[in-house]
Amino acid sequence: MSVSYNTFERLKDKGLANFKNGDYRAAKPYLMQAADAIIKIAGDTENTTQRQRRKAMAAELIEFAKLCDKRADDKHVNRRTAAREDEDSGAAASDWIVKEKPNLTFDSIAGLDDVKHEIRLKMIYPFSHPELAAKYHISIGGGLLLYGPPGTGKTMIAKAIAAEIDATMFVISPAQVLSKWVGEAEQNIRKLFEAAKAEEKAIIFIDEIEALVPARRRSQSSVMTRVVPQILQELEGFDRSAARPLLFVGATNEPWSLDSAIMRPGRFDSKIYVPLPDAPARHRLLEIYLGDRPLAEDVDFGEFVELLDGYSGADVKAIVSKAATIPFMDAVAGGEQRSICKADLVNVIERVPPSVRKKDLVRFEQFAEAN
Repeated sequence: MSVSYNTFERLKDKGLANFKNGDYRAAKPYLMQAADAIIKIAGDTENTTQRQRRKAMAAELIEFAKLCDKRADDKHVNRRTAAREDEDSGAAASDWIVKEKPNLTFDSIAGLDDVKHEIRLKMIYPFSHPELAAKYHISIGGGLLLYGPPGTGKTMIAKAIAAEIDATMFVISPAQVLSKWVGEAEQNIRKLFEAAKAEEKAIIFIDEIEALVPARRRSQSSVMTRVVPQILQELEGFDRSAARPLLFVGATNEPWSLDSAIMRPGRFDSKIYVPLPDAPARHRLLEIYLGDRPLAEDVDFGEFVELLDGYSGADVKAIVSKAATIPFMDAVAGGEQRSICKADLVNVIERVPPSVRKKDLVRFEQFAEAN
């Protein structure tokens, strides 16, 4: 039995409204029904990334429902007082904001030389040469959108940017903002930017940004109509010459789903297409994923570079892992221990098609030309 997305939104909004008002017993069944609805919707979703995102949303709602029991059973907390406190201040930023100091550099990322060069020019050099940037009135920080097919390394690029400029990285998912402490979504956005601005150098990275800033004319969620303007306001409030510069990086596999307002100059100042790996990048990926595994002499990287044309970096990693399990399972079953051979890799490639369809690539290329 299919479930409409509007039904899911209605159940979720009712559950979260009850939670915010302190009526945890009433909130739980709505949250559980909403989780069940989005799981069913995910089962009918063809797009892999969107299906995974919806499953993750279901998991968040289930955890949120469990929290209802804990809140309801706590005899030492006055429910009305707790509800008022939530309304006044929401969750503390430290309760849900995760920050890290990545050590991954651009040298660790296979290929994408044009992408790296463009990012260095637009984002890294102004950070590393602030005096020159000031002299020539070059903005420091701002908004950067990384878009392209899934599995092409957008998250790795964001972490490498943070490492290159020695910045603290705030890694946030849309589910954390919208689901974990829903009802305070706008405050969460404000607290996120405040926490980042307190750092000497900071990057806010939000993957699957289209889930947080969707085109408002298509969204049926009342939350989105408030969250999108809040994000736009924070982006407009960037001080590009500040002593503590801030970079906002969003990554998406669906750039056409973003609200048009966030694509304007002054918000996402730079939009960079991260394509599938080219031949040199595929060669480097094979070196990375096969380099420390026992390898037979009949494996010619050049031959497999051609066979893997159209595969993403994530695809290549998965293919190598699957190929390695073949001799491993043979050895576990009592066979002779042997190296990964050409036949193992070919076997997997023949069974595993590229995760990105050609018609999707055409759409990305058309979007890149238009932007």
